[in-house]
Amino acid sequence: METVFRALADPTRRSLLDALNEQDGQTLVALTAGREMTRIAVAKHLRLLEEAGLVVSRRRGREKLHFLNPVPIRLIHDRWVSKYTEPWAAGLAGLKTELEHTMEKVFEIYIRTTPERLWEAITDPEIRAKYQFGVRVESDWTPGSPIALGSPNAPAPLGEGEVLEVDPPRRLVHTMVALWDDDVKAEGTSRVTWEIEPVGDSCRLLLTHDELREGANDQLYGGWPMILSGLKTWLETGELLTTPGSLMYANR
Repeated sequence: METVFRALADPTRRSLLDALNEQDGQTLVALTAGREMTRIAVAKHLRLLEEAGLVVSRRRGREKLHFLNPVPIRLIHDRWVSKYTEPWAAGLAGLKTELEHTMEKVFEIYIRTTPERLWEAITDPEIRAKYQFGVRVESDWTPGSPIALGSPNAPAPLGEGEVLEVDPPRRLVHTMVALWDDDVKAEGTSRVTWEIEPVGDSCRLLLTHDELREGANDQLYGGWPMILSGLKTWLETGELLTTPGSLMYANR
């Protein structure tokens, strides 16, 4: 976490994070505009933010887009702040961004585990419920198969989707339709991509939630930092996350 604190200590890097919070997926040119700094200087700050895991970059054709990754801050929140907060009160997990057409959210986390064990944790409904609010995510995980999100403690189904791509234990792509209330149900279908890359004795998990409506309800994607934090905690320690709201559908 030292790299995160060092990255946040600089006002220029904080302002870059503010800019990405206001509008995610920006290029270096866009992030340099209006600053009394050269592109090289801004690029150096972005590199330090990427090294701290606070920014994730993705190539789109010739452009390199930068996305705010709130997961490291979520981990800090879970370690020192969570017991003082109420469920769903963490504003950093409720980032709301407007882009020209559709929104895309990118989350990155490193977990000390194997690709096979991480894949199992993503696709096994019993394990999934341990870190995703007590919600079971069930499917046979073959292309074209349905996905059902639910809990015995929920009054109705919580979500549904369809498996689009499966390449275990590296890549999983599926659609998502949230059903837990009328507001999120009205948002329609979005897409979630899980990408697993082994790195030494750990795995880099990149989660991309895209095809979101411009200005979409932040409940659709705001929970991912808590989910990924819970996934990391369970795989590395065998313990459940105790952040308020993290098991909202469990043991009711």
